Amino acid sequence: MDKLRLRFEKTGRAVYISHLDLMHTLQRAFSRAGLRLKYSEGFNPHPQISIALPLSVGVASVCEILDFRLLTEADPAELPARLSAVMPEGIRVTDCYEPVCKVAQLKYLEIEGAFEYDARPVPEMCAALNEFFARDSIVITKKTKRGEGPSDIRPAVRSIAFSEGEGAVLLKAVISAQEPTLNPALLADALRQLAPEYEPDFARFRRVENYLENMEVFQ
Repeated sequence: MDKLRLRFEKTGRAVYISHLDLMHTLQRAFSRAGLRLKYSEGFNPHPQISIALPLSVGVASVCEILDFRLLTEADPAELPARLSAVMPEGIRVTDCYEPVCKVAQLKYLEIEGAFEYDARPVPEMCAALNEFFARDSIVITKKTKRGEGPSDIRPAVRSIAFSEGEGAVLLKAVISAQEPTLNPALLADALRQLAPEYEPDFARFRRVENYLENMEVFQ
């Protein structure tokens, strides 16, 4: 058994752990659980452990994917409980299995969210958001490695819908995970830039599921 894949949750206070700190946390958890990670060879060896799609600080997820290699054999069925027992609050391993798909095949993310408005009525905002995101093109100014420039985020949204919730407008969407990657925070940012009257006072997001291009669940 060469490579294994974990599926884990990052919720509650753990959403504020940065990606770098999360990697350190996960490596320490393997050590505490008595699981020795394989290291790369060369002048600067590092543990063979990687997260498929790094999560932005503040975003929750119940479908994070981590690949790793161990020095010794281990029963995948036992690893979720062993690792969860030594994880900090908010991080819980839910499954462990041999990878079926390559990370490059991960195409879409299903997300949920909530747009909160302190003074504006939820029904009115819900209708406005559904109308705004029904546009064929949503061009915003976006930061890139080369600086700032225009970017149409609408092609990266496979589906999106808003509904009325208790004190908030609830979001369900399927967005592009890779090539291009769409940070869900850009959905709120699009409102700030193009329709500030609909910009939420607070927005929160959560990853729910990972999919292949044909919308089968990524394994």
